[in-house]
Amino acid sequence: MTHPDHDHALECALAAARRGFPVIPLSRTKLPAVRSPHRGETGRGMCRGQCGRLGHGVHDAATDPARIAELFAAAPWAAGYGIACGRAPHCLIGLDLDRKDGVDGVTDLVDLAARYGFAVPWTRTVITPSGGRHLWLRGPAEVIVPNSVRRLGNGIDVRGSGGYLVGPGSVTVAGRYRWDPPTASMPPAAVPKRLLRLLLTTPQRRPSRTAAGAGTGAGAGAGGGAAEPLIRFVLGSAVGERNERLFWAACRAFENGHGDRVAAEMVGAAVSTGLPEREAESTVGSARRHVLGGSGGRRPAGAL
Repeated sequence: MTHPDHDHALECALAAARRGFPVIPLSRTKLPAVRSPHRGETGRGMCRGQCGRLGHGVHDAATDPARIAELFAAAPWAAGYGIACGRAPHCLIGLDLDRKDGVDGVTDLVDLAARYGFAVPWTRTVITPSGGRHLWLRGPAEVIVPNSVRRLGNGIDVRGSGGYLVGPGSVTVAGRYRWDPPTASMPPAAVPKRLLRLLLTTPQRRPSRTAAGAGTGAGAGAGGGAAEPLIRFVLGSAVGERNERLFWAACRAFENGHGDRVAAEMVGAAVSTGLPEREAESTVGSARRHVLGGSGGRRPAGAL
């Protein structure tokens, strides 16, 4: 059955593609809607679409209308779409500024700008269901900007190469994403040079309790360096988002082929944030079934 917001999401995705932004369909949990064709295969994390099949997440992102229609046809449950970052022609960099649970990413960004001497650009902006902001910036074609979570500030996540932003008009379990009206027709502003330097290095700031503990215990064991950012992501969860962040991180771990190795560490990280152990184990199990196949189990109320 087609989701009631499917056709609207497709229309919005095609409009974004006409402006040169590569897109993919998303489910209401903000995860890529087309399931991986490599579920259960060994070495499945190595394929980035070379097999020619659909279901490789952000690597499927396209601007060709026929390809986009094919992607949405394969995911009738899609209620939104993602904008791939780091891809030509815009080489998009997304600043995800949270505004919830006492965190204010907009204020964090203004403080960062004052501290490092750059102006926050007036640019294309999307308002999230929680009242946060997605700022779209244009990056240099020759520079690869990494994704990061709360590295620049407690309320600032960065979407760079290999990441994506939820597109305006998308419907998620948390609500609808929409344009900040005065910016809807603006092109992404160029990323300020001093901000770009911060995106490529680590600014000096006082570590939070969760960041200070990220290098010990969870994340330092069997999963290795590839899973450490996901463990830190779970450790950075605030009340009201712990289950959703754990589900999102566990999905990424299983997609990359090391979910089973780091499952216990992820559960431990979630428990350390206050999530009950049984609930954490159930969420990781749901993520495993979502990515690798199988039935049963519940899914959390939402995802990052």
